Amino acid sequence: MIKFVSSNRHKFEEIDEILRKNGIESTWINLKYEEVQEDSIEKISWESCNRLTSKIGSNFFLEDSGILIEALNWFPGPYSSYIQRTIGNEGILKLLEGKKRNATFVTVISYWDGEQIMQFKGKTEGVIANSIFHGRDFGYDPIFIPEGKSKTASLLSIEEKNEVSQRGKAMIRFIEYLKNA
Repeated sequence: MIKFVSSNRHKFEEIDEILRKNGIESTWINLKYEEVQEDSIEKISWESCNRLTSKIGSNFFLEDSGILIEALNWFPGPYSSYIQRTIGNEGILKLLEGKKRNATFVTVISYWDGEQIMQFKGKTEGVIANSIFHGRDFGYDPIFIPEGKSKTASLLSIEEKNEVSQRGKAMIRFIEYLKNA
């Protein structure tokens, strides 16, 4: 049994689907924790994990994700959750009016095994849509179209999204590690 720490039910649903598909049981520790403000997603994920080691114990992981938009000089990146809470998808679309819409979504998983923190990264290239497409409305999914898809991530099933998403790619690397550890 592996513990996933997050206050975000959507993240747990996606992660649990991948773990179950690979024969790994998980439990969700629904915990809101303070994230440090850093200039990289890797640092935020690592520091968050490090701060929780004494509270959670061993065999847990968490993740941090961010969207990087080329026309915005790779912003919001590590500030993605703050930007989502403040200007939301509507604000991002407004900032991108008349601009290139290339974007990269990144997830970094940090895993504490009781001795050390290991990290696993996944990224997905794509574009920002011209408008919001509601479906599974989670974060930037209503405006992000993954490369190779014709619709936003919010309109994909969990299974479809996990096949192409940055979180799914990071999870596959993490699962490979777990199976070989």
